[in-house]
Amino acid sequence: MKITRLTTFIVPPRWCFLKIETDEGITGWGEPVLEGRAHTVAAAVDELADYLVGKDPRHIEDHWTVLYRGGFYRGGGVHMSALAGIDQALWDIKGKALGVPVAELLGGNVRSHIKVYSWIGGDRPSETAAAAQAAVARGFTAVKMNGTEEVQYVDSYDKVERCLQNVAAVREAVGPNVGIGVDFHGRVHRPMAKVLVKELEPYKLMFIEEPVLSEHEEALKEIARISSTPIALGERLYSRWDFKRVLQGGYADIIQPDPSHAGGITETRKIASMAEAYDVALALHCPLGPIALAANLQLDAVCYNAFIQEQSLGIHYNQANDLMDYVSNPGVFAYQDGMVAIPNGPGLGIEVNEDYVRERAAEGHRWRNPVWRHRDGSFAEW
Repeated sequence: MKITRLTTFIVPPRWCFLKIETDEGITGWGEPVLEGRAHTVAAAVDELADYLVGKDPRHIEDHWTVLYRGGFYRGGGVHMSALAGIDQALWDIKGKALGVPVAELLGGNVRSHIKVYSWIGGDRPSETAAAAQAAVARGFTAVKMNGTEEVQYVDSYDKVERCLQNVAAVREAVGPNVGIGVDFHGRVHRPMAKVLVKELEPYKLMFIEEPVLSEHEEALKEIARISSTPIALGERLYSRWDFKRVLQGGYADIIQPDPSHAGGITETRKIASMAEAYDVALALHCPLGPIALAANLQLDAVCYNAFIQEQSLGIHYNQANDLMDYVSNPGVFAYQDGMVAIPNGPGLGIEVNEDYVRERAAEGHRWRNPVWRHRDGSFAEW
């Protein structure tokens, strides 16, 4: 079998899909995207395609190694996201060629379903209690919300109070047994993160995500010492070498690599295994499309330390299209009682509606994250 063509599709709301074709008529799909940099990642896929065309798609580990190491410069969001989508599509091809799901090729399932959480609110949390109640009414047993708006290095206590009020309202609305994740989104700097982490303890959160940016290892170490709430991070780390420092330092209780950013199925499986050796939980990052979710679920099937899965159904970013729009078998994502089933069809287990993908790619997107500023005019982390 030989690879004949790689084609990318920029589709709404903010995704990039990849189709890899072979001379035997077996095709694979991946989702190589970095939110806000979709066209850049697509260009990187096109550059990597020069090596792949004419190669046997089943030699996944060797292709990953060459595409990672063979360009001299390596790592980072764009390179690893391009490699991730290619890797997903190669696993999809191999599974289809053998008539088995990817999880079967990775050793077989340790679970048939996994717990999922629903995003509530938007970038500026408001009316979050009602959104949380609605999510619970739809069967979700865990939710995640943004914790803060713009926060200066040292800010006034009203910013803290607003965060506490939002979280308190959600906890009161859903009761004591629904998991609540609060995402600081890297918006908060060390001085205020220390305050917020301690003030949030009474609400018994499922986790606090990115209390500070992941590069601030010293701050993470201090926060980990003072917090009884599990600390989660990892969506902006892209390889096992990035995660090595975090795991060795004991800064995180939950890691959140994104299989569409962190080198695909091949690399994310290795990251998950590293985390298991440090007794750290896995909660894969995935506010993306159906191909990405399918790849995540194949990993959840085989990673023992996976405990919950992010997914984008109804997320505030999905304005033009939603998660199920691009698949011909949307029932494959069987949500029930706050869990989703692991797809068991060949490859990634989904059927991409290529005609609709091409139709929406004609419109495309140029999604960009907002640029925030503090009251003094300086840039604020989004």
